[in-house]
Amino acid sequence: MRKRKLSSTELDCDENHSPKRTRPNDADRLSSLSDELLLRILSHLSLSELNASRTISRKFSRLAGDSHLWKALFYDRFVRPRVARLPGIDPFSVNLLFSSRFSKWPEDEILMKSDGEKNWKYEYKKRHNWSKGTCDVSEIEVAERPPIPPLLVCLHEGVVYTADSISGLRAWSSKKERKLLGSIQFPGVPEISPTALAVDVNWPNEKHQRVVVGFDDGSFTVFEFTLDTQSFLPTCTHASSSEEMISAAACCSPYLMTMTATQLISLYKFTKQSRDDHQHESIPDAPELLYALKSHSVLPPLALGIRATTKFIFATLAFSTPTFQAGWSVSVQEMRMTLEGALLDSRMVTSTPDQPLLSSSLPSSLRPSRASSPFSGSSFSAAAPCFTKPTSISYSHPYLLLSHPDNTLTLYLLSSTPETLSISSGSRLWGHTSSVAGAHIGSRGKAVSISRRGDEIRIWDLEGTINRKAPESTTVSVKIQPEKRGHSTSKLSIDSLEDITTMRGWVGFDDENVVVLKERNLGSQALVVYDFT
Repeated sequence: MRKRKLSSTELDCDENHSPKRTRPNDADRLSSLSDELLLRILSHLSLSELNASRTISRKFSRLAGDSHLWKALFYDRFVRPRVARLPGIDPFSVNLLFSSRFSKWPEDEILMKSDGEKNWKYEYKKRHNWSKGTCDVSEIEVAERPPIPPLLVCLHEGVVYTADSISGLRAWSSKKERKLLGSIQFPGVPEISPTALAVDVNWPNEKHQRVVVGFDDGSFTVFEFTLDTQSFLPTCTHASSSEEMISAAACCSPYLMTMTATQLISLYKFTKQSRDDHQHESIPDAPELLYALKSHSVLPPLALGIRATTKFIFATLAFSTPTFQAGWSVSVQEMRMTLEGALLDSRMVTSTPDQPLLSSSLPSSLRPSRASSPFSGSSFSAAAPCFTKPTSISYSHPYLLLSHPDNTLTLYLLSSTPETLSISSGSRLWGHTSSVAGAHIGSRGKAVSISRRGDEIRIWDLEGTINRKAPESTTVSVKIQPEKRGHSTSKLSIDSLEDITTMRGWVGFDDENVVVLKERNLGSQALVVYDFT
């Protein structure tokens, strides 16, 4: 039945009645703009607003994921605060605003020098997950039972290297596939066992990685792992010169530093020869022994490090030191050499002001004289000593990080110049609720620590933590919180981690993953990978 129209009289009588509003013009004028103008508009949005704009249309979803937009957001959140902490920089200066050409990226040059187009949205998500401790967790079974000596582990650029007397040297992928890449048995006498493992951090060939394995008879072998063919090639073996077990090693081309259980420090230099006439790649020849130094005061735990500058090579040894009045502290011995390997001086610094130590353990034939070198005396800093013996020491210049069984860590800042070597006062870091088994320092002042049982892993931002007070120090770390997933062959549920205890406190990480060596209560060992991508 057709509705009756209201008469004019009825309309006039109805005072509350108003005619229908005219609908506004719903024409989408914004989408008709060019992509360049829309990107300019989107660049003024915040992170939440940019994510919300992705739901408008497919076009906005594509534009909101533009890498240049996320590069600016990455700079504002993760780079600019670090630049503002540089000496002499005004944190409120307009020069800190993002510029694609002139922005300063301290210690993030790797991101800026990418060969291809960088996915800045992916980089932002990854760094955001690191700041929140949000990650996925999976495991790689490496041994049915712990080998004797214990399994050695090292992580470098997405490849986890493990060495033991049963399976030899193996390479595992810490990326999405989580699989075994290659393996090789150790050459020589079967009775020898690996006791030290190091990866060359300055190897120039991106398609190959150099791995050094030290053995209990004092010898060591250098391997080259080819990423394309996923195979190992033993390039050289250095025979034992002292028949003493190698307890630690560090490699930074072309130098190698080893230390034995009897505190014999050896520094080697690799020379290079052509592999053959048809291949231009080179492999290391037999390493040449530059210096052998004997120490009588180095106690574990310890850390070795080699770093190169434009003029000098620095070989560093950090070790724990007993202070009979106040427990334990830390000492650092540093050898400075020319690029050709000539020793200039050796100097030591300790954080204990009342415990004099010899400035050098060099033999008399290598020790610099007082007349020719100003570095003959010890350098001390009035630092707070470590009252408990450290469980681990990690060194990445200029940071020196010690973990303790009293649920704390101690951070030192090492200052090394051609004229002086000094160490800052120790800064205590609180956050763990149980004994800390180990810690590792990476790039950009980031560190990861793990508790004795392996149930608590924390990420630390070490920049700006020196001389902070205790309440402020608790804010520089975040606890890793894996996402809850169902148990499968490759994924771990949160409940399945309860029957795993940590093994020797080893922890390592790169830009994407944290890898921890753990041991189940039944005896099997696994590499637990925390993925932040």
